[in-house]
Amino acid sequence: MKNFLFTLIFTFSTIGFLSAQAYSGHGDQKFQVGANLQENGSGIVASYDYGLGENISVGATSSYLLGIANGVDDDTLERFDVKVRFSAHLGPIIDVNDDFDLYPGLDLGLKNFGFHTGARYFFSDGLGVYTEFGFPIAKYETDDLTAADKFHNQFNVNLGVVFNFL
Repeated sequence: MKNFLFTLIFTFSTIGFLSAQAYSGHGDQKFQVGANLQENGSGIVASYDYGLGENISVGATSSYLLGIANGVDDDTLERFDVKVRFSAHLGPIIDVNDDFDLYPGLDLGLKNFGFHTGARYFFSDGLGVYTEFGFPIAKYETDDLTAADKFHNQFNVNLGVVFNFL
């Protein structure tokens, strides 16, 4: 983990001078793939966003947990989640850097209605890194949840790479 953080910091500090644009408005398309980390499980996540306006995008995200904690009973359905999402891109508004985008948003999934916030940084026109944090606002099932019921229904972190389709 220390090597990953060092590499990430080194990468940001040494190649941040390259020109890219993190969000370009209507017609902007992003594909992200990465790791999904949450309590008692970790897996893969993929998402797609399409720009509807100057600062607004819609999209979809799907994740599947590959590794779960010992002793947690689950089946394939509990490991899988899919959501539609709406994001507001603040990068162009706060005008920090054209390569950086901060985007809060809402998502509606199989297990809850939730909130996400993320950040993207592009090294070139087509490639960057991202991280997202998400948590449920309203859970569909509110009874005593088992550890498996909490999958994709709790605070989670996604990190990975983002591809720009211009």
